[in-house]
Amino acid sequence: MKTIFGRGPSLPIRLALAVVVSLLLIIADSRYQSFNEAKVYLNTLVSPLQYIANSPRILLDSASSQLMSNQALLAQSERLEQELFLLRDDLLQLDHLEQENSRLRSLLGSPVRFDARRMVAEIMAVDSDTFSHQVVIDKGSLKGVFEGQPVLNEQGVVGQVMSVGKTTARVLLITDSSHGIPVRVARNDIRAIASGSGQLDRLSLHNITRNTDIQEGDTLLSSGLAGRFPEGYPVGRVSRVGYEEGQPFADIQVDPFAALDRVRYLLLLWPESKIIDVDGAVALGADTRERVSQ
Repeated sequence: MKTIFGRGPSLPIRLALAVVVSLLLIIADSRYQSFNEAKVYLNTLVSPLQYIANSPRILLDSASSQLMSNQALLAQSERLEQELFLLRDDLLQLDHLEQENSRLRSLLGSPVRFDARRMVAEIMAVDSDTFSHQVVIDKGSLKGVFEGQPVLNEQGVVGQVMSVGKTTARVLLITDSSHGIPVRVARNDIRAIASGSGQLDRLSLHNITRNTDIQEGDTLLSSGLAGRFPEGYPVGRVSRVGYEEGQPFADIQVDPFAALDRVRYLLLLWPESKIIDVDGAVALGADTRERVSQ
């Protein structure tokens, strides 16, 4: 009895036929280029699929390259911003140096040296208490920060370090009502104490007699007295000089040069009386010139 479907050639025969046909096709293509036109059509049909299959790799390569470029640009921008910050600090004392140069030219045997140790710090937090003007910075005792250390920015004096942790420190701003800084008038060297008023945009001069030669527009510089702040850094400008009948002292208000409500980076200074050992501890000593690296 015959089956409905007849059996074809056996598997070995079919394999042999496939090998023979493949060899004939290869020889015909290599010697006579019989399938050149067919290959063109096949390549045309397959090329969109090749583009689609390759597109994920292209997208990943492009995204990776873009991410690396952005990271490099951000790092370069931050580095340039800190370099500009340091350069602006050097400009703060130009007016002071010009005045001192004319007064002490005969005594100076060499130019003034800009060898003060300094380091850039970034503000991490601002005190939310409206009656306390303090900020927290991202440098602490591990970087050599110490209590009482003077703090500036590119505009002028900002405040001083009041407490120090291992990796952070708290800075008391000059406008805090508990802060005071010795200053002198750039025009005539009159000395006074600029006290915080509790407002971020105002300082006050107390116990100044009515006949003292202080005028609106006078520039106040740090006097260097008490050894806490270096001499010659800008503090503020006198904005008001008022007198009340029967009062022995004048009412003098000062606008600080530093915009304390918009600061982000601060500059920590090391006076000549401080050195830093290998562990970051602070000790006394005026002869050491070891520069602190950030």
